[in-house]
Amino acid sequence: MCWWVFWGVFILPPRARELTAIEIKRLAIAGLTAVGGVPGLCLQISPSGAKSWILRVLVRGRRREIGLGGYPDVSLAAAREHARSLRIRIRDGVDPVKERREERTRDRAKLDAMTFEKAARIWHASKRHEFRSEKHAAQVLSTLEAYAFPTIGSMTVEDVELKNVVGVLQPLWLAKTETASRLRGRMESVLTWASVSGFRSSHNPARWKGNLDAVLPKPGRVMNVKHHSALPVEEVPTFFSALHLRQGMAARALEFLVLTAARSGEVRGARWSEADLEQKIWTIPASRMKAGKEHRVPLAPTVMSLLSELPRFQGSEFIFAAARGGMLSDMSLSAVMRRMDVAAVPHGFRSTFRDWAAEYTDYSGEVAEMALAHSISNKVEAAYRRGDLLEKRRHMMNDWASFCGSA
Repeated sequence: MCWWVFWGVFILPPRARELTAIEIKRLAIAGLTAVGGVPGLCLQISPSGAKSWILRVLVRGRRREIGLGGYPDVSLAAAREHARSLRIRIRDGVDPVKERREERTRDRAKLDAMTFEKAARIWHASKRHEFRSEKHAAQVLSTLEAYAFPTIGSMTVEDVELKNVVGVLQPLWLAKTETASRLRGRMESVLTWASVSGFRSSHNPARWKGNLDAVLPKPGRVMNVKHHSALPVEEVPTFFSALHLRQGMAARALEFLVLTAARSGEVRGARWSEADLEQKIWTIPASRMKAGKEHRVPLAPTVMSLLSELPRFQGSEFIFAAARGGMLSDMSLSAVMRRMDVAAVPHGFRSTFRDWAAEYTDYSGEVAEMALAHSISNKVEAAYRRGDLLEKRRHMMNDWASFCGSA
């Protein structure tokens, strides 16, 4: 319904005829047309032909025009229902225009308060139990603290754009490609959290596909992969013989690492409760595995002999306990190799083991990969794989232990 004005006084015109949905669809003349059904409800048609709903009402003596959305996205029936509910609220003393303005102000304040740094810390805390370990969790946050926070930490998540993300990543992309790639993924996760939590409305500028891949080179094309220094296979028996003569818990842990082809963290964190000495199996729980999946390691007779000779520290659960019963440090095994003047690192023995399996034996690559607890890259094969080839791996690990002790 439209208002008539005479000498500054608003006078209600006759009640508008109630138009049908077909009649609304046919309206084409630019201007404001009362559609009836609810006093003050009009269809506004712009010169371009765009149509939208307007409710014209008096609120506390002041004329208000309240937009109810565009047509045909908002149907005639929906517009009338919305208009009726608004008029009821106005009759109860509510000013919808003022209320909407205040709501926008609150929303803006909410968005302004959520900086990237604050969002990152909330996201990190919510995902903490998903990280492989406390050390991994700390690394995730420290990467953001070191590289992202200084540049975009104080920005609101709503204001972070592609140019800001590129500004963080570009200085690292060629020099520290792996770090930059991980940082990008973490920034994407933070901004995704911000979007689903209502603090961000636009697309994710840290997304790779169809976004950053257009302005940054692919990581695989620029990454200078540095492999862990590994001992040549033919030198293993001599090295292992010398290692066996060395004293100390770190030396025994290194022996165990070589014989099981396990990772340093898995060995240093090994518990007696994980070792089934009767079945000759060491079961590493998923929480301590890189791939997040439980891994069973068959123990060769040489390994069983090593374990039987180890002292047990009262009150300590670790198989290779440090002097005070805690876990060995991450440098302890490397220190043994340095003192032996060996140009390799503990992790390199996994590569040496893989070379031995491929060049010195007839074991399939699948069995060797299972021994190393590598994930199956083929998703179809992984979906059908149920067993872990334990007995085949047991024969392999027995042969590996025999090879290591053959000097």
